Amino acid sequence: MMAMIDFENRTGLGIALSPLEEIAARLSEKTIELILTSDEEIEKLNVEFRSVDKATDVLSFPTEGFFAAPLGSVVISIDTAKRQAEEFGHSIESEIAILFLHGVLHLLGYDHESDEGEMIAAENALQKEFSLPTALIERQTKRSLTKLHP
Repeated sequence: MMAMIDFENRTGLGIALSPLEEIAARLSEKTIELILTSDEEIEKLNVEFRSVDKATDVLSFPTEGFFAAPLGSVVISIDTAKRQAEEFGHSIESEIAILFLHGVLHLLGYDHESDEGEMIAAENALQKEFSLPTALIERQTKRSLTKLHP
């Protein structure tokens, strides 16, 4: 059985799902819901579920329950994804793939805020496997270091 993406596009952006389907199939046999949305909507979700009053690039909502349940939902802000793609000099499609990969790893139980490097290792390996630009955690770490040591 192969993973399937249940896709809901709340934006006007047209994207190819095939690269994301490859990522989904590599990581899980379960269905993954993918929602593309705006900064405004993802900020509301971030406040409601994480008590963080700002937009973010990606949120993950794992589904817990019986064996046939979907793996969960990955919500991506197209507004933030466009800015980040421009900032890092790659396509919006690559940015969405990076964010989707990151979100699915969270659905699988990885947590870069509390693990000992397992998620960044997995993300970096998969980023190379799928020929994606710099992985999300790696570039966030570089950003933080640049702010500390300009």
